[in-house]
Amino acid sequence: MGQDTRGQGGGVGRLNPHHGRRGLLLSPVLRAACLSLALAACARTEPQKPPPVSAAVDVRLIAFNDFHGYIDPPGDQVQAPRRQGGTVALPVGGAAYLAGGIAALKAGHPRSIVVAAGDLVGASPLDSGLFHDEPAIEALNRMGLEFSSVGNHEFDRGRAELLRKQNGGCYPDGTPGRDTCIDGPFTGAAFRYLAANVVDTASGKTLLPPYAIKTLEAGDGRKLSIAFIGLVLKNTPTMVTPSGVAGLSFTDEAAAANALLPQLHAQGVNAVVVLIHQGGTNDGSYNDKSCPGLRGDILPVVDGLDPAIRVIVSAHTHQAYNCRYAGRLLTSAGSYGRFLTAIDLRMSAEDGSILDAGADNIPVVNDKQAVADSAAYAPFPADTGVAALVAHYDALTAPITGRVVGGLTADLTRAPLTDSASARASGETTLGEVVADSELEATRAQGAVAALINPGGVRADLLSAQISAGEKPGEVTYGEAYNVLPFGNHLVTLTLSGTQLYALLAEQWGRKGVRMLQVSGGLSYAWDDSRPVEAGKIVPGSLKIDGKPVQPDASYRITVVDFLASGGDGYTTLTEGTQSVRSGLDIEAFTAYLQRHSPIAAPADRVVRVDR
Repeated sequence: MGQDTRGQGGGVGRLNPHHGRRGLLLSPVLRAACLSLALAACARTEPQKPPPVSAAVDVRLIAFNDFHGYIDPPGDQVQAPRRQGGTVALPVGGAAYLAGGIAALKAGHPRSIVVAAGDLVGASPLDSGLFHDEPAIEALNRMGLEFSSVGNHEFDRGRAELLRKQNGGCYPDGTPGRDTCIDGPFTGAAFRYLAANVVDTASGKTLLPPYAIKTLEAGDGRKLSIAFIGLVLKNTPTMVTPSGVAGLSFTDEAAAANALLPQLHAQGVNAVVVLIHQGGTNDGSYNDKSCPGLRGDILPVVDGLDPAIRVIVSAHTHQAYNCRYAGRLLTSAGSYGRFLTAIDLRMSAEDGSILDAGADNIPVVNDKQAVADSAAYAPFPADTGVAALVAHYDALTAPITGRVVGGLTADLTRAPLTDSASARASGETTLGEVVADSELEATRAQGAVAALINPGGVRADLLSAQISAGEKPGEVTYGEAYNVLPFGNHLVTLTLSGTQLYALLAEQWGRKGVRMLQVSGGLSYAWDDSRPVEAGKIVPGSLKIDGKPVQPDASYRITVVDFLASGGDGYTTLTEGTQSVRSGLDIEAFTAYLQRHSPIAAPADRVVRVDR
């Protein structure tokens, strides 16, 4: 139906879900408002009078983001509205069902394009992660994905590994047939990764194409072109191991997109869609178009985009939303393949501009559990080819993933307890602290007296009721433990002075947004949010190790993962550490700890917030 040119690199309508059916029905177009917005969008480019609606052509975009290698269903549920009121729990996700959903959303829409907004790989479960995410790429290829921005996790293993995933080839340090190139050569992504704001500082060129152009038949011999610009959050270097992005510059997102518009217009392209790995949150449900309380880092980016850019597919926060913001359509499909976003564009057959755009977020319902309101939320049919691919990799990993490594007396989660009567209102999490305990125990031989873990390094909860491989309730399998720590980080034990340890903990508030380091047993402190950041939120004299106050000039052996040791997440004080010793993997320390200490209970409070 169309062809794509892999580049060198509208007003707003509305879609309403037809409850009780899988299909989507286009609602009446708000023509007057749309024409007004379309004229405003052209103010900074080339003003043109929109053609009559009778000259319009419909195009569907099918979008998702933050897949993170979840080729199997993530095992959780989402709450969806019932027609008679209330909600129903839906089992969602899984690559086979995602592929089936894409096929269903393409039906009746001959001009369909499948796009994504990054973090398709990285922090992946074992059935993809063990094989360096080659299974995820193969599954995405079979789904018909065409274009995606990169995300910060595409850089987890550095630029060379990102380019291998794009272009193919076996993992350099792997063993073909064992952990890479399992069934012959790995051919790489059939889809095109895009990154307009990632520049190789040596060449001055973008690492990947900044955009791609898709050309479609209008139905009367004319052609329509849509440009997709790929962007990733500009602070990616603070979120990945610094050595992995050495020699790369991550520039302002909006400026990078706007700079491409003149050359796109020169090629006759008047429809531009941004795929960006940056996002927001709101207080509504996954398809609440009112987007109550919309907020987040995506908003200033959207504010900075040229009005000619009317559709933004976003990501990163793992929240599904479908919003109208500043005259634009702004969407996100959550994470782990649990949703798809159907974006319907009405384009001018005369000049190829976007006249209207509307969207719906649709749960990717699977058949793993019965659904109470099955008439409204029937499962998508699993794609047989993708299902066979997933089953193949599941069989290869089953002896590892199903092995029981421990047990729980209660859920261990990443959620900070917010009860004001609890010390954990300070930002502690039960799972984060157990992980930190495991890393301290594993490095006592290196002289460690405390361990710290960044919350972003802990990727999944451990739930007593979760059954992933036929184990008993309360038992933890290796696969479940691996999902908690999927990065394969090495432990690093280094020496900090007491003054540096205070400075390190102060960095929890020194960046935009507060993200509390999780601390092992033996380390404790109090903090006061009423204290100014520049003075340090840690209450002076409260920082203790093994019950003794930390002395400014004394030396302390602290264990972190190698990502943090290299200054990741903005904790640059750790780069000043001395006598660094690199040891085993975090997942090895964690599973060994579970085996020795099960059943695991929630740890005692270690951090106190005194202004609550």
